[in-house]
Amino acid sequence: MKVLQALLFSLLISLPLSAQKASQKVLTQRWQADWIAPQNINLKDFGVFHFRKNFDLAQKPAQFIINVSGDNRYRLFVNGHFIGTGPARSDLMHWNFETYDIAKYLNQGKNTIATVVWNFGEFMPAAQMSNKTGFIMQGNTEQESLVNTNPTWKIFQNQAYKPLPVDGRKLRTYIVVGAGEEVEASKLPTNWEKPSFDDSQWTNARTLEHGYISGTGTGAEWYLVPRTIPQMEEIHQNINSIRRYESSKTLTINDNWLKGKGTLNIPANSKTTILLDQTFETVAYPEIIVSGGKDSKISFIYAEALIDDKWVKGNRNEIEGKHIIGIQDIFRPDGQAKRGFRPLWFRTYRYIEITIETKEQALTINDFYGIKTGYPFEEKGNFTSNDPSLQNIWKVGWQTARLCAGESYFDCPYYEQLQYTGDTRIQALISLYVSGDDRLMRKALTDYDNSMTSEGLTQSRYPCNTPQIIPTFSLFWVSMTYDFWMHRKDDAFVKSLLPNIEKVLGWYERKIDPQKNMLGAMRWWSFVDWATPWKWNPISDIGGVPDGATDGNSSIITFQYAYTLRQAAAIFETYGDKDKAIYYRTLADLISKSSYEQCWDESKSEVADTPDKKAFSQHANIFAILANAVPRANEKAIMDKILKDQSLTQATFYFRFYLTQALKKSGNASLYYSTLSPWRDMLNIGLSTFAEQADPTRSDCHAWSASPNYDFLATICGIMPDAPGFEEVRIQPALGDLENVSGKVPHPSGEITVNLKRKGKTGISGEVNLPSNLSGRFIWNGKTITLKGGLQNVDVE
Repeated sequence: MKVLQALLFSLLISLPLSAQKASQKVLTQRWQADWIAPQNINLKDFGVFHFRKNFDLAQKPAQFIINVSGDNRYRLFVNGHFIGTGPARSDLMHWNFETYDIAKYLNQGKNTIATVVWNFGEFMPAAQMSNKTGFIMQGNTEQESLVNTNPTWKIFQNQAYKPLPVDGRKLRTYIVVGAGEEVEASKLPTNWEKPSFDDSQWTNARTLEHGYISGTGTGAEWYLVPRTIPQMEEIHQNINSIRRYESSKTLTINDNWLKGKGTLNIPANSKTTILLDQTFETVAYPEIIVSGGKDSKISFIYAEALIDDKWVKGNRNEIEGKHIIGIQDIFRPDGQAKRGFRPLWFRTYRYIEITIETKEQALTINDFYGIKTGYPFEEKGNFTSNDPSLQNIWKVGWQTARLCAGESYFDCPYYEQLQYTGDTRIQALISLYVSGDDRLMRKALTDYDNSMTSEGLTQSRYPCNTPQIIPTFSLFWVSMTYDFWMHRKDDAFVKSLLPNIEKVLGWYERKIDPQKNMLGAMRWWSFVDWATPWKWNPISDIGGVPDGATDGNSSIITFQYAYTLRQAAAIFETYGDKDKAIYYRTLADLISKSSYEQCWDESKSEVADTPDKKAFSQHANIFAILANAVPRANEKAIMDKILKDQSLTQATFYFRFYLTQALKKSGNASLYYSTLSPWRDMLNIGLSTFAEQADPTRSDCHAWSASPNYDFLATICGIMPDAPGFEEVRIQPALGDLENVSGKVPHPSGEITVNLKRKGKTGISGEVNLPSNLSGRFIWNGKTITLKGGLQNVDVE
């Protein structure tokens, strides 16, 4: 039954939001509905609240559309049926609301709409922005107005919940995903979401203010905008394995209860600890169903990996001599049958340790499983080759990308769940190439645009209730806009971002040192990469910063600025602003030429990080190539230095994305296949997702390390847009030592597929299939074949 329910739900949430649209009146006028809240409490404190509205219908409607939002979060039910959750994370100036057609769940006669709303208060995740506890529902038309939120709604404060703050010092790391939960079953209401529930003892709501659409009114606490992304998926997921257990009583435990084939009976007056292994990392809502066990305590600890006494993870599959530390939840059963616990927010885990402490009554665990959640990306792209090991890299990379995508892109699902621009640029390209779904990328671009500060920089992670500025990430936001412009045809959307793009480029221009025509001293955190020599500075409280980034004359950041100026120039020229395009290209030429001349070290034949030539990195030389600073004839020689000179500060997994871009630009794309050893190394130590950096690493799941899922298609298969909007395609494969490859990329007009194999020592042959309205070129060893829509053969000697 659970599997069937999960399947039905996954089908429901896969429907595009455009199937349910807010009315024009809802989108342009002040709502008649009020934001409502509980009586007589501080609305900024931690709290969990249930809201209900009973109403009668003369007949079952064909359509019944409602628009819903809450602060911090809500889960919505109609006549006991789960409808959706939200709001999609955003800020107070752009507070999302969801639109649902609930007609299929309504009946003639009595009906009930119910929702649980929670506010984590001071314990909220960093990614959660908030004003105060509140909920609002607005009917789409006059027909639905009888459910508008107003004082007739009933509210109950759920006292069963207490926050379990996460102690970052205990975990020895930065962790900002919000609190765990302690839940006392005896205080939980049951069947509160169903029409049969008696809510006569609940209090009436108090009203706060009407709902205001963004751009209306004289002032509001939340400015509402329609959600632009689909609902997150929720799919039943069994937990796969028991790795070990111990109990104070004689007890034999098998895994039948994990497979839904039996129960687990825990004796009275005992303590039992069970280590469960999902066998791969996942993002899910753990759900446990128990009976009996009055006054018992069930503790849950969730972790990506186990650690030994020296805090070393080692091989992630091995548990001997290791223990668990991580985020915790506690559930206290009340002795009743089939009592359930599910945290309000999802958990990230491979391992879960459950500790059950019983009192006078034995406890039965009826079931324990996860409800996998995340953005509902579909895997439409694919890649295969004669090297089967690449398939595992592809599989693990896509799992990594999936776990790092929710209502925004996440840098990592366990520790932060924050949308950082440097990470997001790579994640968005993976999304486009593997799923073809650009909605989360659009939202991310809009989020950063909304984060613009008065001095002309976007915030580096957004939405986030703690402001952070990384100026280099503002440049990557411009690059991400360029990526969107090249891959999707939406001129109005791209043009809406241009004013703030100019502000970012202007901020950097004001930082140019006129004596050297390089960037001078800069404020904020000029992060580049977590490279080993760029240590964390406890005094300045920053790390990952190369020489010159703060005090001036960093070649790395100057080259990145020039690289970004060229991308911006291409966009502005397309939209008719040729003067601005010329200006940006001229400025890029000036600063890249000056930086190259002052930082070029003739004895090393490499570009230094600063003009004093005391430090050298792969990063400076990578961005020198990407910025067009290196004379074309010298690019391959410098690329050879980048790959072979181990004295250079080495790029981490994150910055290897740019290493690959430099390989392609310098004509060395065929070497990409030989650079995959870091990903093979991660697989060899039992990782089921790709890590933030090489061991020792904090995060075992970091989407910036999933770049092979993009590069297998964009570099090895060589599938790239050759005109803005992907209106033309360039296919320039780089097989390296591979003998054959096949790839498929979703395109706005259909699919691009290639099936290629080597022909002799230097040739290639195979098939290319393009959407009927797409043309382009196939390039191999300097030879070009014109491509047209449909299936065609390519053959180059």
